Amino acid sequence: MNELIQHLVNALILGGTYALLGIGLTLIFGIMNVVNFTHGALYTVGAYVMYLAVAALGLNFFLALPVAILGGLLLGAAIELVLLRPFRGSDIDTTMLVMIGAGIVLQSGTLWTFGGVAKAIPAPFPEAPLQVGPVSVSWLRLFVLGAALTLIALTYALINRTKLGLAMRAAFQDSDTAALMGVDVRRIYTATFALGSSLAAAAGALLGPVYVVFPQMGGLAELKAFAIVILGGLGNVTGAAIGGFILALAEELGAGYVSSGYRDAMGFLIIIAVLLCRPTGLFAKAERIG
Repeated sequence: MNELIQHLVNALILGGTYALLGIGLTLIFGIMNVVNFTHGALYTVGAYVMYLAVAALGLNFFLALPVAILGGLLLGAAIELVLLRPFRGSDIDTTMLVMIGAGIVLQSGTLWTFGGVAKAIPAPFPEAPLQVGPVSVSWLRLFVLGAALTLIALTYALINRTKLGLAMRAAFQDSDTAALMGVDVRRIYTATFALGSSLAAAAGALLGPVYVVFPQMGGLAELKAFAIVILGGLGNVTGAAIGGFILALAEELGAGYVSSGYRDAMGFLIIIAVLLCRPTGLFAKAERIG
């Protein structure tokens, strides 16, 4: 029983960052109808910005996180303006090829800049974990959970309580009608891609100190983000958040009770099983954004 509780706590902590990945990806797809193959690279960029800010520049750890998020936001806005906006109206195959190429360039750029050696991000937390009964949790992981939940809450507030969020939801429902009502759809697309990119960068910045940072770290993260979006229902923000926690739980229980070698496989096996029963995902519905 104690072991199960420990696994549940670990899944909760990991699920927060998975939810960030899924929400960022599903926002971009739901509003822009763009399959973002740079999502994993942006996750990697967020981790490296965190590393540069803390280890290279000596910036305070807690201030480095918003810097990494801002870096992802600005890079995402640049990608939308330079690469996606000129192809607006093109078929989905063209934009997919553009995004695949951009993802390869970003990954190669991080490898060329930082080399292939893994980097560690120092964190200002005590090494001794917090012990609550039979459960042991590191202070760093608790911070990761708190930061992830805060970012999820802020994203929900932005979508549902601000004029920008209202315009994003209007563009999702019908971009042509939204444009006729005075919504600058092009700016909404830029803001959406920037927001989704910043969430991916935030996930990388949060998990970077927990593990290590290396140029290929975004590959598996991107696959998991797509799995979360498919599991939760394409374009469904709430479904993506819940899907992130479901995937983390599946991985944690698989690693604990089957084999650590099947950690990543267990989550995808569950996704296959879910899609066999419900092809549109667990939480798909007609009005999905917000």
